[in-house]
Amino acid sequence: MTVADSQKMKITRRAYELWQQAGEPKDRDEKFYLQAARELNEAPEKAIMATNPPAASQGRL
Repeated sequence: MTVADSQKMKITRRAYELWQQAGEPKDRDEKFYLQAARELNEAPEKAIMATNPPAASQGRL
């Protein structure tokens, strides 16, 4: 399995969770897939920011 395949699987799983949480509505699969993709693409950025805060927040400019 490639990295891209792994990422698609994660997005699909998260989209399914979102769909279930929303009450399993019909004809909104693309909305949940796109939301899941956004969430998973933002997660690494947030993790990086948490471990390496900008210099300004550390009292340095």
